[in-house]
Amino acid sequence: MSETLPAKAKADQMQAGASAGAEAFTFGEPESVLDAGAIFDLFEVAHNNRWYEPPVSPQGLGRAYRMSPQHQSSILFKRNLLAASYLPTAMLSRSDFARWALDWLVMGNAYLERVDNRRGAPLALKPLPAAYMRRGLEPGQFWWVPRAWSYHDATEMPRGRVHQLLEPDPMQEIYGMPEYLSALQSGLLNEAATIFRRRYYNNGSHAGFILYLGDEGISEEGASAIRKALRGAKGQGNFKNLFIHSPKGKADAIRLLPIAEVGAKDEFLNIKQVTAEDLMAAHRVPPQLIAVVPKNTAGFGNVKDAAAIFYEAEIVPIQERMREVNDWLGVEALRFERPALAMPLTPAT
Repeated sequence: MSETLPAKAKADQMQAGASAGAEAFTFGEPESVLDAGAIFDLFEVAHNNRWYEPPVSPQGLGRAYRMSPQHQSSILFKRNLLAASYLPTAMLSRSDFARWALDWLVMGNAYLERVDNRRGAPLALKPLPAAYMRRGLEPGQFWWVPRAWSYHDATEMPRGRVHQLLEPDPMQEIYGMPEYLSALQSGLLNEAATIFRRRYYNNGSHAGFILYLGDEGISEEGASAIRKALRGAKGQGNFKNLFIHSPKGKADAIRLLPIAEVGAKDEFLNIKQVTAEDLMAAHRVPPQLIAVVPKNTAGFGNVKDAAAIFYEAEIVPIQERMREVNDWLGVEALRFERPALAMPLTPAT
C-alpha cells in the first residue's frame, strides 16, 4: 500500500524544487524543408517597368564562383578547353571569347554587343559583363545596370545590338540559370566548413567547454584570476595549460564540461569529401582532369581517354550552343577545332 503526502508537503516539495534554480528549456525551433524563398518560384520574373530582375542574383553567383576548389577548377577547365578550341577571328579575339565563355559557365547568361561599321555591317563583337546586364521589357531591349541599387546609372543599349546566350530554365524564359545550381548549397557548405575550421585554429585555446567551479576553498579573488587566465588563453599561438592550486578542494569541485567535441566530431573531412563529390557530379568533370588525388591505388584511369570523352560529351554541345551567335549575326564569327588534348587515342575507322 503506497503512502501519499499531505497537500502541504506536496506544496513544500514543489517550492523547494523551484527554489533550487534548475531550469530546462528547448532551443532550435523546427524549420520547414522548403525555404521561405521557394514561394518566389510561384511568381514570374519581377520587373520595375524598365527591365526584368534576375531570379538569382548574378553578383551572388559571381561571389560563389570561388566558394570551393572543385567548383572553380571545373569551370576554369571548361573555359580553358573552349578557349583552346576557339579559332580567333577579326570580330572576336580569344581573350574576349574567354571572358564571354566564363560568364556563361558561371551565371548561365552571356552577352555580346555587335559593333557595326559606317555601312551598318558587323565589324566586331564586344563581350558585356553578365553581372550587370538586364533584359528589357520590350523585344531586343537590354539595359546596362552597373549599380543594382541605383537606377540613375542605368543605360539602355542600342536595340538589336545585343545577343543573349542563356542556359534554359524550366521556370522562366527571360534569364538563364547555371547548370550547377543544384550543387550550390553543397559548395557553400564546403566553404563554411573550411572557414569554421580556420577560425577554430585561429581561436587558439578552442574553449568550447563549460568550466564548473564548485570548490569552496577558492575565493572570489581566485575565481577572478582563473577567469583572467582563461581569457588570456585565446588568440593565435596561445595553446596554454592552466594550473589551479586548491589544497582543500575535492575531486569533482572543478570540472570541464565540453559543449561539443568540435575537434573530433565535426566530420570535417566527410563534409569536404561529400560536398566535393556533389560539385563534381554537377559539373560532370572527371576528377583526374582537375587534379583530384585518388584515394585508391587503381587511380581514375587514363587522362587522355577521359579528356577525349569529356570533350565530346560536354564541350562539343557547348560549342554548338555558342554557334547561335553566327545565326544571329549572319556571318561565321565563331569557329572551333578540336585541341590536341582532346584527340582520341585510336582513330575512328
